[in-house]
Amino acid sequence: MSIPTTATAVSNLPDIPDAMARVRREFASGRTRDRTWRAEQLRNVIRLLDEQEDQIVAALASDLGRSRAEAWLGDISSTRGEAVFALKHLRRWMRRRRQPLSLVQYPGSAWVQYEPLGVVLVIGPWNYPVYLTLSPLVAALAAGNCAVLKPSELAPATSALLARLVPEYLDSEAVVVVEGDAPVTQELLAQGFDHVLFTGGDQIGRKIMAAAAATLTPVTLELGGKSPVIVTADADLAIAARRIAWVKCVNSGQTCIAPDYVLADHRIRDRLVDEIVAAIEQFEGEGGAVGRRIVNERQFARLATYLARTRGTIALGGRVTEASLSIEPTVIVDPDPDDAVMQEEIFGPILPVLSYESLDDAISFVNSRPKPLAGYYFTKSAAVGERLVDEIPSGGAVINHVAMHCLVPQLPFGGVGASGMGAYHGRWGFEALSHRKSVLRKTFHPDLQLIYPPYSKRALQILRKIF
Repeated sequence: MSIPTTATAVSNLPDIPDAMARVRREFASGRTRDRTWRAEQLRNVIRLLDEQEDQIVAALASDLGRSRAEAWLGDISSTRGEAVFALKHLRRWMRRRRQPLSLVQYPGSAWVQYEPLGVVLVIGPWNYPVYLTLSPLVAALAAGNCAVLKPSELAPATSALLARLVPEYLDSEAVVVVEGDAPVTQELLAQGFDHVLFTGGDQIGRKIMAAAAATLTPVTLELGGKSPVIVTADADLAIAARRIAWVKCVNSGQTCIAPDYVLADHRIRDRLVDEIVAAIEQFEGEGGAVGRRIVNERQFARLATYLARTRGTIALGGRVTEASLSIEPTVIVDPDPDDAVMQEEIFGPILPVLSYESLDDAISFVNSRPKPLAGYYFTKSAAVGERLVDEIPSGGAVINHVAMHCLVPQLPFGGVGASGMGAYHGRWGFEALSHRKSVLRKTFHPDLQLIYPPYSKRALQILRKIF
């Protein structure tokens, strides 16, 4: 059980400095460095997810219109998997890593040890408000840090739920939830943290980074971008289409690693479109849904504008319902590359499909745009798959599937360029939120006198040979 407490979430700007002072004092006590404490907190994260699944599902339904299945898959099981993996490997991660020495450094020994950074700020997004708030927290706790969580105000039911549950299950002297909007975030950043991890859009990411720079706070930014899918002529089109359609429809396409657009070999483009359309119709028919819920009016209006202004052909969907903020899963064939839907990250249930003449053309098209968070490549040729991975810069890549790399804790998850900086998940999260301290231990003897001044010509000749 976590330590009994009456602490609650912080929601008022004037309370933030006092809350920060409490958390800093707690870290200074050294209690969070102990492996037993870290393991207990990880077990409590797992217990929270197991015991409060119904409430989490209800909050996600309220905020995002998410079904129980998608809530479990997208937020609950993924977060639980991170916590279970960290708990299993924690002892090994915390061990010193002995390092070899060159002959000139003998006698002596060297190692790297991992120390917690201090107090970490996690700024969560609205699209996966449990997973992308608690998963970074798992990394922070495994590394022995205290943490401040700032859930997204755009998912108010989930934010309120985390504000209530986190103090009940976790050590509330070391983990604090702060609710609020942009001014609250700015006030938090002004306090100065030992690390900030933010998940969201690139525009807000720039503001986070600028505010963090004032206190020299290092940042991990998980942003997004237009993650491409390239489908070659030899790919299994039915399987590729199902996998693309599935991830594009999950959470109404409001996923940072969702496929943003598809480049299909011109010889199979029409067949692939037919398969994608069939897959979406099957998914929507089985779910009985009429359109996909969009988080708020601003995002709905943005997506509706994409549909109204595209110069492509709508092969499926296209209908919008303002009253329910819902948009049908939509496939757009051959939109103009200058259409807004091809210039900005879509973040919704809209999938443009374009054709390419040669693989060189597809690679050039992707590389002419900002580096994406992920690239997805469907091909039966190992050589072609590796070429695409090697020649297209992206935060991550998956061959013959979509987005699955995010669920592999053995792989680092992060962006590159405009899609983000830094990475976490599994051991990579532990290391990102730890300080790797270099330690060299020497003996008192021998104590070579020739390394001390004054330096004779002979001494310098010997030192040049030694070093």
